[in-house]
Amino acid sequence: MNAVFPFSLIVAAGADHARILLDMLIVFASAKLLAEVAERLKQPPVVGELLAGIAIGPSVFGWVRPDDFLSVLAELGVMFLLFRVGLELKDFQLRKIGCTATLVAAIGVVVPFLCGWGLMFTLGVPQIEAIFVGTALVATSVGITARVLASKGLLQERASKIILAAAVIDDVLGLLVLAAASSLAKGTVNLVELGLTAGLAVGFTVVVAQWGTKTMDRIVPHVEHRLQAAGGEFTLAIALLFSLSLLAIHAGVAAIIGAFLAGMALANSVGRRVHEMTHGVTELLVPFFLAGIGLHLDLSVFRNPLTVTLGVVILVIACLSKFLGCALGAYRLGWADSARIGVGMIPRGEVGMVVAQIGLRLGVIPAAIYGVVVFMSIATTIIAPPLLKLAYRDLVKPQQAEVHELPRVG
Repeated sequence: MNAVFPFSLIVAAGADHARILLDMLIVFASAKLLAEVAERLKQPPVVGELLAGIAIGPSVFGWVRPDDFLSVLAELGVMFLLFRVGLELKDFQLRKIGCTATLVAAIGVVVPFLCGWGLMFTLGVPQIEAIFVGTALVATSVGITARVLASKGLLQERASKIILAAAVIDDVLGLLVLAAASSLAKGTVNLVELGLTAGLAVGFTVVVAQWGTKTMDRIVPHVEHRLQAAGGEFTLAIALLFSLSLLAIHAGVAAIIGAFLAGMALANSVGRRVHEMTHGVTELLVPFFLAGIGLHLDLSVFRNPLTVTLGVVILVIACLSKFLGCALGAYRLGWADSARIGVGMIPRGEVGMVVAQIGLRLGVIPAAIYGVVVFMSIATTIIAPPLLKLAYRDLVKPQQAEVHELPRVG
């Protein structure tokens, strides 16, 4: 009996490993397949990868269900995506666009929150539920927009740089709003703790963005000279990626902000080899991030016509409030760039779903509202890429239409 027991554990472990590998195969293959289909239909590949997650998820075929392992792969995917984008922002002058980006982010937080909260308050739902719905409309999923702009070679455009900077600030503000909403849900609001969190979050972001590049320009040549192992520069880059992502979490902001700032810090000092190796890792992991968003959609909550109506209304409010708020913040740049920035800030992606999950766990939003918020997060993420393609159509050169490698931004 004792001899059989370890063998049974091995068999069980083998079955688990086989299941994990099968899930990875289904997610990766379906995402790449539908990305190819989307591209052939003249749509951004991102749309296909998102739809792949919906198709293979519980709502349609049920081949794959979201779990902790896939969530980790998704988190790594968006971290490497933002790291890769940051690497391409060579000589990125945050000071030149900082005021505009801050204004875009601030208005883009206030307007959606008030619209979401106001709608739910008008419908007579409890105050804390209305606050959580407003909070879910606040933050932007920078990974989606970055993926589209990078694939079209548009990261060097003024509007694109403002979108990236504003989305980082937006995420910091959004997480602070979420912290306040969570405190309200628990019945206590510690203003001192919220103030310290805000100070750490803002301080971390500003310090790394302002002095990270200069610091790494001095450190990287010395470290690279002393490293004997092949790929030493890439090793240093990945170490910085994980270090700043971890520090970002402890500072009260998302890991992806640390990853983006790590890429920016290294943009001037690493060679093309690091870009190529990062590109390979990104292409492996990003499909798990994009398809993972679609996996969370639960269509069963929409059997009630009232829920369908509410979902459509919240989707419309989510799109219009973010577009108008962010475009207003960039009005000095002219209509064209304002529209591009407004569209680029629309997707909520995984950020909106995180807010919904916290609200559901705290018991302040019912399952139906949770489903509506997840639907809004996914729908805005699917809507944004075609709108971005339309908004940037005048800037896309014929030779850029087929670009899949990230260009160097000077």
